[in-house]
Amino acid sequence: MPAANKLLLEEALQDSPQTRSLLSVFEEDAGTLTSYTNQLLESMQRVFGAQNEMALATEQLSKQLLEYEKQNFALGKGDEEVITTLQHFAKTVEELNALHSELATQMADRMVFPMIQFREKDLTEISTLKEIFGIASDEHEGAMVKYSRLPKKKENEKMKAEVVKEVAYSRRKQHQAAMQYYCALNALQYRKRVAMLEPMLGYTHAQINFFKKGMELVSKKMDSFLVSVTSMTQSIQAQLDAEAESMRLSQRELLSVEDTVYMPDCDRDPVNRTLIQKAGYLNIRNKTGLVTTAWDRLFFFSQGGNLMCQPRGAVAGGMVLDLDNSSVMAVECEDRRYCFQITSPNGKTSIILQAESKREYEEWICTLNNISRQIYLTENPEAVAIRLNQSAIQAVTPITSFERRQEGSPNPDRAKPGGVVPGDVSTKVPSAPECEDLIAPGTPIQFDIMLPASEFLDQNRTGGRRTNPFGETETNSASDTGDTLFQQVFAVRFLGSMAVRSGHTQDVVYEAMRQVLAARAIHNIFKTTECHLMVTSTCLRLIDPQTQVIRISFQLRDVTQFAAHQENGRLMGFVVEGRDWSEGGEEGKPSFSVFVFESNTEGEKICYTISLGKEIIEAKKDPQALAQLMKSMPLTNDGKFLLLESETGEAAVGAGQETLESEA
Repeated sequence: MPAANKLLLEEALQDSPQTRSLLSVFEEDAGTLTSYTNQLLESMQRVFGAQNEMALATEQLSKQLLEYEKQNFALGKGDEEVITTLQHFAKTVEELNALHSELATQMADRMVFPMIQFREKDLTEISTLKEIFGIASDEHEGAMVKYSRLPKKKENEKMKAEVVKEVAYSRRKQHQAAMQYYCALNALQYRKRVAMLEPMLGYTHAQINFFKKGMELVSKKMDSFLVSVTSMTQSIQAQLDAEAESMRLSQRELLSVEDTVYMPDCDRDPVNRTLIQKAGYLNIRNKTGLVTTAWDRLFFFSQGGNLMCQPRGAVAGGMVLDLDNSSVMAVECEDRRYCFQITSPNGKTSIILQAESKREYEEWICTLNNISRQIYLTENPEAVAIRLNQSAIQAVTPITSFERRQEGSPNPDRAKPGGVVPGDVSTKVPSAPECEDLIAPGTPIQFDIMLPASEFLDQNRTGGRRTNPFGETETNSASDTGDTLFQQVFAVRFLGSMAVRSGHTQDVVYEAMRQVLAARAIHNIFKTTECHLMVTSTCLRLIDPQTQVIRISFQLRDVTQFAAHQENGRLMGFVVEGRDWSEGGEEGKPSFSVFVFESNTEGEKICYTISLGKEIIEAKKDPQALAQLMKSMPLTNDGKFLLLESETGEAAVGAGQETLESEA
């Protein structure tokens, strides 16, 4: 006999859509079996009724034959031969009646009764356990909804404990109901075979006993068949006993776990940051109106570079979002805990998800970030993921030497990282600087857009425009763009800034990128500040995309270095020179700060635009060089210079007479 399919008791606790899909197959099989059993039982009862009617009819016939002698015929008495013959027939019919009665009794005991017992006991048990499992599942869903709505701030510990206890109780109840339901469905695969074979075996034996005197030859021919059927029934019964014992032991072992298995947010295992695929239940936020939202609990899993979603009961999952080059960050959403947002590379599509626990929350963010970097396409993705996370650990570990990065840009024809330093025409490659020579150990990192104290002081002393803490700009701001020959706007996310010791080498930009990214990974800082980076021929501006207020403004002549990351093309940074008057002096001591950003496009485009702006600054010193540069650039209809299309949806053209808000 082939091995029967069965539901795994180990998957009863997770209750994944795959298990539910397989469960639906078993339920469909049980429903089909119930329908067929009712039809088969109806046919058997009809045969039994016919046989019982046959016994009653033969009994009535035997009595009726004996009544012939007692009849008073008007034309004469009955023929004695006829009477004797009829009495003999009556005796024969009476013997046949006894055989028919015995056959009807055997049919009732061996054919009809086992089928009725199978329907009333096994199939009814399946239906009852299904209802219990459905009620337990609904209670668990209700408890999970109540748990998901627990507030993040000022939460009541007593209420949380009660809700967690309720979730654990409902989850244990669902687990027990699921295992009992699974065991019954698994056992049904064996019992249905016995239920189909045992009645027919009893029916056949009853018929053979009925025709034993005249069917000896026939019975001899059927002996081997009946023996094989009997052996088969015994074999199936033995398999059922062994499987029942195995399921009983598995159920006892699975129920012996600790209560923390049923409690959410009680994971003891450490967070695995090197995963390249993950699956589990998440809450997804859906809009139900203009201002109203609803949360649905669905099963999510990663497949290649895609995020898939499979509702409960569905046969297969569907793609939700392409994860390649997408961004994943933590968000605050409707006073719910463990929420994070996935945004497509173009920024047009985003979804907000909620994890069940902090460990799941961090693992989902790390996994999706690993997939976004496309490391699943490498030959050894696990090793790459481990290496990426080890580099984050090394960033906050003191090191004795600094590895030299490759000089230059991946695309030197388009971008010119490094800036133009007047008078620096030496082609000699300097020796690799030490890490301590670039950035002082223990230098703090700012993860919000704020000007360093020295730079703020520098702007006040030199009379330049400063950033108003109330988001307002000075009245002479429009004059800053009066001589702007071009401007380009990029959508970026601010990752961090830090003070550095040197400002005339690209290595300091690379080292600052490494330390900023590592600090974010070590301290689980996933939230970033989105802004618009406007590059003009005179300055760099960071503009709030919602209020259009300038957050920070740097003169382009103060930008000494800029470069894009050599592996992650969306990362770029630049060095800004300022003055520090804390030690006294008329001119102040030079100070340098590195600002690191993540762009929706290639960082080389931003570097190319900054390089072009610095070229215009140099060309302004020579009118002929400026005229030659103007001839090499395409013009718009109004005679202004044109670069690439703005990432914010408008053409990046100069607007000398427009306000700062309209420029952004």
